[in-house]
Amino acid sequence: MPRYRYKCDACNKVHMIFHLMNEKITICNHCNEPKMKKLLTVPKIILNTDEEIESEVGELTNEYIEANREILEQQKQTAKEDTYEPS
Repeated sequence: MPRYRYKCDACNKVHMIFHLMNEKITICNHCNEPKMKKLLTVPKIILNTDEEIESEVGELTNEYIEANREILEQQKQTAKEDTYEPS
């Protein structure tokens, strides 16, 4: 859930409030006045830079390729040996 910073014009308190994007907060939790204004905030972006996850995916892909390499070679050989007659 996104977090937003609000400032109350009545009591000058700044609040950090978590709510859905389509919700609007207007009443101050501190003084109960309807004078809350949303402040500009910098979004917090979390990048997944975990190399362990990337290497696991790469290892799984390589294992799958190696496991199916023999099957593919057999299918290639069968295709070369079969004679196809034009229809």
